[in-house]
Amino acid sequence: INCVTFPHPDVMPEQQLLKPSEWSYCDYFWADKKDSQGNNTVSGFEILLQKQLKGKQMQKEMAEFVRERIKIEEEYAKNLSKLSQNSLAAQEEGTLGEAWAQLKKSLADEAEVHLKFSSKLQSEVEKPLLNFRENFKKDMKKCDHHIADLRKHLASRYTAVEKARKALTERQKDLEMKTQQLEVKLSNKTEEEIKKARRKSTQAGDDLMRCVDLYNQAQSKWFEEMVTTTLELERLEVERVEMIRQHLCQYTQLRHETDMFNQSTVELVDQLLRKVDPAKDRELWVKEHKTGDIRPVDMEI
Repeated sequence: INCVTFPHPDVMPEQQLLKPSEWSYCDYFWADKKDSQGNNTVSGFEILLQKQLKGKQMQKEMAEFVRERIKIEEEYAKNLSKLSQNSLAAQEEGTLGEAWAQLKKSLADEAEVHLKFSSKLQSEVEKPLLNFRENFKKDMKKCDHHIADLRKHLASRYTAVEKARKALTERQKDLEMKTQQLEVKLSNKTEEEIKKARRKSTQAGDDLMRCVDLYNQAQSKWFEEMVTTTLELERLEVERVEMIRQHLCQYTQLRHETDMFNQSTVELVDQLLRKVDPAKDRELWVKEHKTGDIRPVDMEI
């Protein structure tokens, strides 16, 4: 089937799996498959390669997603910092004034937290995703060329076998025809031609055996490399998923830390708000702004 020899179902309905305890790549992608349009066939290895390339694309998009989050965090930090410098209500006095001033300062502290969060996202999540993707791309290209070359070599050996098989059939027909001629008409010339035809038929048989042997060697080499390469692709996919999982866990960890730091920036604000005392504020204000404690009296005649 497409230059690959499989056991006949009547002779061997089911082969033993190489890794029977797992749904491993090395057992389920030997035959070719129709593409989504049903027009062309796609090799099992090509399907695995498409899976890996799709994984690479997904990883790229995840890195782009993190990059967008970094931009949002940077812009948010910038706006928080700008707002913290706003002079609105700066003249509020007393304990409420202290709480208000601390609330504005907490925005500056929160801006710094988000700026650090964006920086860590870039160095600990986005950058590793991009670096791993580049290495992944090189590994895929190497695997693709290697297996494709082996498959082409196998196809050429298969073509040689079919050519040799056809040549043997022609030589056998020629020998049969000359043998029939000998039965009808005995002559030295015909006997010599039969000997020559028999030699050519024998040679064609030897050529076919040699071509089949070379084909089997090529298929054996392709088989070995397919097993090795599919297991390598499987390892790379496991490594890719695990790597992404780890960095997404790092993302959530950084997010938790950011929430914790943000909470700490408002704790002092909460403390000062609990201490706001209208009576004390009134007392302090009166002491600072009083004009005198002599009250007016009725005018006497």
